[in-house]
Amino acid sequence: MDGSDPRDAERDGPTGPDPDARWLALLMHAAFFLLLGASLARFLMRHPGEARTPWIIALSVALAVLYLLGPVLGSRPTPRRLTWLGVLVLVWMVLVVLAPSFAWCAVPLFYTGLRILPPRAALALVALLTGFVVAAQLRLATGFDPNLVLAPPAVAAVATAVFVHMQRQAVRQRELAARRRELIDDLLRTRRELAATERRAGTLAERQRLSMEIHDTLAQGLSSQQMLLQAADRTWTTDPDAARRHVRTATGIAERNLAEARRFVHDLAPADLAEGGGLEAALHALAARETAQGQGTPTVRCHVEGTPHAPLPDRVQSALLRIAQGALANVREHSGATGAGLTLTHLDDRVVLDVGDNGRGFTVGQAGPRDEHAVRGHGLPAMRARVHQLGGTLRIESAPGEGTVLSAEIPLAPTALTTPEDPT
Repeated sequence: MDGSDPRDAERDGPTGPDPDARWLALLMHAAFFLLLGASLARFLMRHPGEARTPWIIALSVALAVLYLLGPVLGSRPTPRRLTWLGVLVLVWMVLVVLAPSFAWCAVPLFYTGLRILPPRAALALVALLTGFVVAAQLRLATGFDPNLVLAPPAVAAVATAVFVHMQRQAVRQRELAARRRELIDDLLRTRRELAATERRAGTLAERQRLSMEIHDTLAQGLSSQQMLLQAADRTWTTDPDAARRHVRTATGIAERNLAEARRFVHDLAPADLAEGGGLEAALHALAARETAQGQGTPTVRCHVEGTPHAPLPDRVQSALLRIAQGALANVREHSGATGAGLTLTHLDDRVVLDVGDNGRGFTVGQAGPRDEHAVRGHGLPAMRARVHQLGGTLRIESAPGEGTVLSAEIPLAPTALTTPEDPT
């Protein structure tokens, strides 16, 4: 130890106490008091009753007390700490002059100086203490002994090298710990950013899904109600019965929209599917409703080919029903068709939904009727998104004057049905 509490061997820093420095400090503590006690015992055994004995005892006690004051002053090179070190070294020097056997207490003092002083001042102190040790050993010797001249500098050099090496190791460990903390902070920050990105992506995906659901149900229903109520208003006085039929049909559509809205609140499953009967029954019900809207709307027929080997997954049923709703809404509003057909085909590894009409058609690849309704036009992108989410394909075949056929093909392989949703 360096005359300070073991806690002072802990370098102030984010890494906490250094175990090696703590044990070295405890060892130096023990070594100092052991060497001091051994030196005092040797002096008393070899020089009993001398006039200087009281001084030697008093200075030994003073040196021990001074050494114990180290913990109170801390380990920083403050003026009080430097003054304490100067007094400690001075008392030791006086002891060495009076009794050379106290010279070996210099080794713990080496450690104290190296701990407290800047490097150059610490090396100067080590050289000074080493010189006193050599002079004391030569005074004890009966003649010149080269070993007494060379051994103390060698011990001082080894002690200094060990301490400097430990200091460098401690600094390196603190640097490594700081880098680890930086890496951990970067990792935590990256995880937080990734979580935030995933939340934003999930929010966008949910918004996209909700927009498609609303477009395929509520928006289309409201559009149909608007058309029917406008037709009822035009025929209210000339054909009251037709006007009432339009109002009743609009009321039925409103009821369906209300059911869809309530379904949104629960699980966003299409109301037709929630009522049971599966996709085939839902498509037949959809065709019947579209046909029942009456004047100005096409007659819709539904046909199912093949039998599924297993029930279709809920995601597939929901997507195909929404695609059928969106496709028929486009037929009703843009094609001018008098007839349309829904064909659901079950194959071994896929299911195909075809929606065809005998309307005016358009050139595939051009915007067509959508340009006339800039606010709308969400139908085809929504259909493509639904099919893409399930790993399928959407094809459109049309030509001016030849009607339009929309075909949605969805594979039934397990991997295709577990494709994560793509918000785009």
